[in-house]
Amino acid sequence: QAQLVESGGGLVQAGGSLRLSCAASGRTFSNYVMGWFRQAPGKERIFVAAINWSGSNTYYVDYVKGRFTISRDNTKNTVYLQMNSLKPEDTAVYYCAAAGGLILTSRGRDYDYWGQGTQVTVSS
Repeated sequence: QAQLVESGGGLVQAGGSLRLSCAASGRTFSNYVMGWFRQAPGKERIFVAAINWSGSNTYYVDYVKGRFTISRDNTKNTVYLQMNSLKPEDTAVYYCAAAGGLILTSRGRDYDYWGQGTQVTVSS
């Protein structure tokens, strides 16, 4: 059974950094677009970043550009989200997701597999 498991969340002060990991199992996701989404309390889940199968193309939402970096290691079936210069408004549950196909997409409905999420809390 295909599964995505996020880790690396936690509590950090504003300006700090965290690195999230998403480990895939049950099948290979090396030919999938991988994405990160987040959901703050009382708000809808929103797109953060995506990366194509080879890692050669990435796509970010404007408010994380220059602060967050998505990457992947297909040999480890793992995707990462390096988050720097964190702000209190980055506080949310972060979800990893996998989308079949070649097009980088920010639409949640395009993603076929989802992880359970990891909490990121940024204190001011």
